[in-house]
Amino acid sequence: MEQLKIKNLYDLEQTIAADLLKTAEYPWELLPKISTFIKELGATLSKEKFEEVEENVWIAKTAKVAKTAFIAGPCIIDEEAEIRHCAFIRGNAIVGKGAVVGNSTELKNVILFNKVQVPHYNYVGDSILGYRSHMGAGSITSNVKSDKKLVIVKCNGAEIETGLKKFGAMLGDNVEVGCGSVLNPGTVIGRESNIYPLSSVRGYVPANSIYKKKGDIVEKQ
Repeated sequence: MEQLKIKNLYDLEQTIAADLLKTAEYPWELLPKISTFIKELGATLSKEKFEEVEENVWIAKTAKVAKTAFIAGPCIIDEEAEIRHCAFIRGNAIVGKGAVVGNSTELKNVILFNKVQVPHYNYVGDSILGYRSHMGAGSITSNVKSDKKLVIVKCNGAEIETGLKKFGAMLGDNVEVGCGSVLNPGTVIGRESNIYPLSSVRGYVPANSIYKKKGDIVEKQ
């Protein structure tokens, strides 16, 4: 299970949530802590760089936020991030430096590292997306099992119980998710991997891989 640990998925310094990430072994352990962490961190942010636009909503002065976007707290939008037309941020969200949250994209209980792009019609819930990861148009994280049971992470024949009813996906740094893909509950994708468009992904995808379909994962050359 070593490959599922935070240190093997992310460059921790590529997010203002680095201190939070260092408190857990596996990323999903952080999901229940996001709200409290944002409130504590927000109160310490520089007033020269950030403005608390409403209670528990801190937005960097260099960020671009469309007038039609909806942002609920607690939430932090970091420097030079772009929140586009009709984006819907439901709260418990950290949007990293230079990240893009696009038109009609919905976020809830998430950490987006620096330079993450979720630019077109994406749903990202109860998930953590690593540095420069990108979700193609219409790709989503499914965060609740159809039977409503607790999510289990499966990796190389082993299983880890998360204790969470809601848990979407964890993307390592520089992951590319193709358009129209669904990342099923408990999906973990290793660094530098690519997911083919229209994929239904479940379980663990190793780092430096290309996911073509279930049972067809090849190593990048």
